[in-house]
Amino acid sequence: MGFKDILDKLKGKRKVIIKEGEWIKCEKCKTLLFSEDLIKNQKICPHCGYAFRMNAKERVDLLLDEIYSYDLFPKIKPVDVLNFKDTKKYKDRLKEAKEKTGLEDAIIIANGKMIDKEVVIASMDFNFMGGSMGSAVGAKFVRGVEFAIQKKIPFISVAASGGARMQESILSLMQMAKTAISIDRLNKAKLPYISVLTDPTMGGVSASFAFLGDVIIAEPESLIGFAGPRVIEQTIKQQLPEGFQKSEFLLEKGQIDMVVDRKNLKKTIYTILKHTHRQ
Repeated sequence: MGFKDILDKLKGKRKVIIKEGEWIKCEKCKTLLFSEDLIKNQKICPHCGYAFRMNAKERVDLLLDEIYSYDLFPKIKPVDVLNFKDTKKYKDRLKEAKEKTGLEDAIIIANGKMIDKEVVIASMDFNFMGGSMGSAVGAKFVRGVEFAIQKKIPFISVAASGGARMQESILSLMQMAKTAISIDRLNKAKLPYISVLTDPTMGGVSASFAFLGDVIIAEPESLIGFAGPRVIEQTIKQQLPEGFQKSEFLLEKGQIDMVVDRKNLKKTIYTILKHTHRQ
C-alpha cells in the first residue's frame, strides 16, 4: 500500500470539521490563525505583525481600563431626509448595517478611564457603511466634544472611515465644518485632543477632525489620505511613490506626529495626556 493509499484511508476514517469564523487567514503572510488567539493578541498576527481592523467597541476595550459608557448618545440616529436611493434605498442600507454591526451608526462616543485619567473617545466603525460620516456621526462627535468640555477631560478620536456619506449629499459635507468648529472649542477650553488614525482614514474625515489633533498618531501601515491612490494616479497621470499614503510615508513627510504599534497605543496616549492635562 502506497503513501497516497494510506492518506486516502485515513481521510475516510477521520473528518476534520472547521466551523465558520473559527479560523482567519492573515492578509499579509497568509498564515491560518485561530480567531480566539488572534483576539487575545489584540488582532495582531503573531507571525508577521499585520494588524487586522478592529470594530468600534474593540477600540474602546483596547484603550479604556474602566468603561462608564460605550455610547453616551445612543438616541442620535441617522435619518433618510432625502429619500435617497442608488442601487438600494438608503433606509435599507442603514437597516443592513445595523444588523451587521449592532450599532446605530458608524461612531460611538465612549466615556471611561484610561488607567487613572477619565477621557471621552469617539470611536468609528468601518463595518458600518465604510465608516462614512453623515449627519448623525457629526452630531454625536460634537456632543462628545461638548461632554468633554463640560467635564474638563481629554478627548480622543479613533478614525476608521472612507469619508463622507454620499447618501446624505451636502448634509454629510456640512459635518466637516461642524466637527472642525467643535475641535476649536476644545482648543479654547485648553483640553488636549489626541487623534488616532487607523486603516483606512480617508475623504471628508481625514479632511476634517482626523487631522486637527494636538497630537496625531497612526497605526503602522494604515492607508491615510483624501482621494485614493488609483484616483490620484489617473488624475496626475504619474506613478505614485512606493508606500504612498501609508502611515510611515506620512510620518516621513511630517503630516503626522508618530506611528505607534497597537500594543503600545494606550501607554503612548496616556503618557501624552499625563504631560498635557492635569485632572
